[in-house]
Amino acid sequence: MADAVSFEVEGLAALADKLEGVSADIKGKGGRFALRKAANVVRDRAKESARRLDDPTTANSIADNIVVRADTKHYKLTGDLKMAVGVRGGAKSRDKNAANPGGDTYYWRFLEFGTSTIPAKGFMRTALASSIDAATQEFVTQYGKSVDRAIKRAAKAGGN
Repeated sequence: MADAVSFEVEGLAALADKLEGVSADIKGKGGRFALRKAANVVRDRAKESARRLDDPTTANSIADNIVVRADTKHYKLTGDLKMAVGVRGGAKSRDKNAANPGGDTYYWRFLEFGTSTIPAKGFMRTALASSIDAATQEFVTQYGKSVDRAIKRAAKAGGN
């Protein structure tokens, strides 16, 4: 019959503390950075699509009003990071005093979803659908880099 083998690992508490620090850093700074980079891929694709729909004879530009924003309310409620890609001004009614760089582009939603007389030309939804693989790859790449940086920082701090 085989003899029982036992062993004891020392230093797990210190390792757990380091991993906790790395985890918070990665989720906070690194995760937010990686998620924004991935959202920027979708934003850029949406801007390309919107430029094809914009009327060049007007000063208003839907493409100039497409932005990425962090959803801080969602983060405070759940602790999960969330980025939104959308058109500045949202679904508000026409605002003549809009301070948007692309002008007042309230009509973007009519193009996106259509009306009873205008067929939908979904530039935002198609941008997401066509760039999901690239955005996912960008997130994985950037998040991997942030994990590597956090591990290097933790190793450097532990070495002192």
